[in-house]
Amino acid sequence: MTDVELLAEALGLKELPRAGWARVGISHGESVADHSFGVAFAAMVLAPPELDRARVLELALLHDLPEVRVGDITPFDGVSREEKKAREAEAAAALFADHPRLAALWAELLAAESPEARFVKRLDHVDLRLQARRYGARGFAVADFLASTEELAAALVDDAAGTAEPG
Repeated sequence: MTDVELLAEALGLKELPRAGWARVGISHGESVADHSFGVAFAAMVLAPPELDRARVLELALLHDLPEVRVGDITPFDGVSREEKKAREAEAAAALFADHPRLAALWAELLAAESPEARFVKRLDHVDLRLQARRYGARGFAVADFLASTEELAAALVDDAAGTAEPG
């Protein structure tokens, strides 16, 4: 796959709705690309100085790219965690076959082998929590999303906001 072909396929994330929001009745919720932007922006703002910020940004931008081929699979879709990982691994292998640097970044992210990769995993939850708070303020049922982000994101998000959780 050429660089341009990869870029063109990645644009599909703009048209891929985040499945969890649709499940709770949000008809015009964010796309996977919107979420990836949120994670990348959080990386730019929140990355501590001891981390390689450029690497954090690369990992953040890449973290959901295989979803362009497999979709946004949630725990409510009847797909096991192992099957989801297998599908995403197959998609990543195909997407990054001609891009070894991206393949290496993807492997690093999956293995959570670096502080940067572990930080991006936390930011994935931070963005989800912040978006859930926004939707909760609009009256949508987001308690499940807030609960799922409790461990990795709650302290950072809630302490920074200085507010209690909505919904």
